[in-house]
Amino acid sequence: MLTDLFNLIKENFTGLSISYAYATCLLLIAEASRKFFNLPSELTRKFIHIGAGMWVFGILLLFDSWQIGIIPFTTFIGINFLLYRYRIIAAMDTEDSSPGTIYFAISVTLLFLLFWRPGTPVDNVPIAVAGVMAMTWGDALAALIGKRFGKHKYQIGQSIRSWEGSLAMFIATTIAIFLVLFLLPGSPLAHNAVPFDIAKAILIALVTGTFATLAEAISPHGTDNLSVPIVTAGVVWVTSITLPQ
Repeated sequence: MLTDLFNLIKENFTGLSISYAYATCLLLIAEASRKFFNLPSELTRKFIHIGAGMWVFGILLLFDSWQIGIIPFTTFIGINFLLYRYRIIAAMDTEDSSPGTIYFAISVTLLFLLFWRPGTPVDNVPIAVAGVMAMTWGDALAALIGKRFGKHKYQIGQSIRSWEGSLAMFIATTIAIFLVLFLLPGSPLAHNAVPFDIAKAILIALVTGTFATLAEAISPHGTDNLSVPIVTAGVVWVTSITLPQ
């Protein structure tokens, strides 16, 4: 078994190298932007957040084996912990930042571990990607728009949000989920994924966008990087098997 795993890693060495090179470039660009263009850490952190989330499409393109494809996600749980623990990259982690980057790596790893099965009769990877995109775009735009335009605050438990940010979360999440469900199945990135017709994709996106927005609203500082992807994927999965095609 170890020999088979070693051979798989050797066969996928290029994909792994590109994945780590991409992540390194993403961090370097964000840090350089912070230093040389004086961009705030909140903005560079979201740049990394979006760039990292979008790389799931690179993973789908580069790997035919889920066992190897999740290696970059898995290793970044530990890497992100070290970066957060020692605040190595200011563009990513500041003194008052949450361990959200660690949670994000955990949730992406978990979702792809559960749903991604390339080469099998049924590949549910669009469910995993929908969960990641809800966090990638929904949370990022909710934070940026909420901070810039959020004049009407509300509080649920320890979480303080704005109605403007939550609206941005709902709109961005709903659009992202719809695009994933409607365009990803049957594409070169997900040959065997179950397709969704446009009406079902819209309905699932609206329902899931609502639940994702609620999850983001009630999640304490940083934990939305766990709750939003997992809730999103769970709702997409349940609605996809209960609603008629």
